[in-house]
Amino acid sequence: MSSIRIAIVHEWLVTYAGSERVLEQILSIYPDADLFCVVDFLDNQQRGFISGKKINTTFIQYLPKARSKYRSYLPLMPLAIEQFDLSSYDLVISSSHAVAKGVLTGPDQLHISYVHSPIRYAWNLQHQYLKEAGLNRGMKGWLAKWVLHKIRLWDLRTANGVDSFIANSYFIARRITKVYRRESIVIYPPVDVRAFTQVDNKESFYLAASRLVPYKRIELIVDAFSRMPDRRLVVIGDGPGFDRVKSIAGPNIEILGYQKFEVLKDYMQRAQAFVFAAEEDFGIVPLEAQACGTPVIAYGKGALLETINDLSGTEEPTGVFFQSQTVNSIRDAVERFEKNKDKFTATACRKNAERFAPEVFRESFARFVNDKYEQFRKALNTQK
Repeated sequence: MSSIRIAIVHEWLVTYAGSERVLEQILSIYPDADLFCVVDFLDNQQRGFISGKKINTTFIQYLPKARSKYRSYLPLMPLAIEQFDLSSYDLVISSSHAVAKGVLTGPDQLHISYVHSPIRYAWNLQHQYLKEAGLNRGMKGWLAKWVLHKIRLWDLRTANGVDSFIANSYFIARRITKVYRRESIVIYPPVDVRAFTQVDNKESFYLAASRLVPYKRIELIVDAFSRMPDRRLVVIGDGPGFDRVKSIAGPNIEILGYQKFEVLKDYMQRAQAFVFAAEEDFGIVPLEAQACGTPVIAYGKGALLETINDLSGTEEPTGVFFQSQTVNSIRDAVERFEKNKDKFTATACRKNAERFAPEVFRESFARFVNDKYEQFRKALNTQK
């Protein structure tokens, strides 16, 4: 595919997180592609995966306080993304969890969209988003609801401009069907398993690590372990909920705040289990724990059902699920884990994580895109 012109459209570049790992691998497959983003405020230390590539941005890049308040410009993003002129490209690949799939393409162009999720603010998380932003009442609240209503209509309309959808999990594939009434194939995001080392001998503590934001439910995990004083929990991460989490932590809980990757990896390799209470569209961190040979105690909903082998369903379990986001449910799961600890092996955890290695993603993604483009060109040629 070296002779065709390729455009890659990514939402925004502000940090190196899950969607950026997908972008990194797509860029490695198509190193000559041009890159387009709503805004680009990525730190110099994190820009290595872009390989010095010029990034085309929208007018939102230059609006007041865009660096720190870019999400506040969400109502303008549909307009902004439509201003990219991609008419000279043969293939458009979008990496979308908000507006990237809304770029305009023509009938002689193939548009493939890798969807991390349909735009969460406007669909399944609207009520939570409005409540957390203090926009669930009053005139500002009604205005926000009207804007999100308009974004939903735009989001649904722009789904018609995508020729093929790729979902990052079967959980998201079902959401794509629900929202857009479109079929999709599943290609799991890449997990850098080589950055982690399997450790067989575990210590007695449990680990929780994530941004301290409400939907990650770290506060719930801390509350549960505060009621299990004989079990030690280490919490790594920072965010708006840090003070609240620290205030409810019992003496058996160590709150470390933000830590560098090497420190996080060290704790992840030594922990007897990783505890995770969020409902995730995919969830990379629980797989990183498994890459360390560490089992996961997790909320049994969302894509984690696809990435963790539950104790009750396999001879090589890599985790234990709890069925509700409650203190008692977590405590019961911890007890089940400890009663069946001899059934978990670091080797089984590592083996499961390797299913999501970057080379698996690259091979699957390139094969799908190449096949779709070949079919697309063949169909165009027969119509001439």
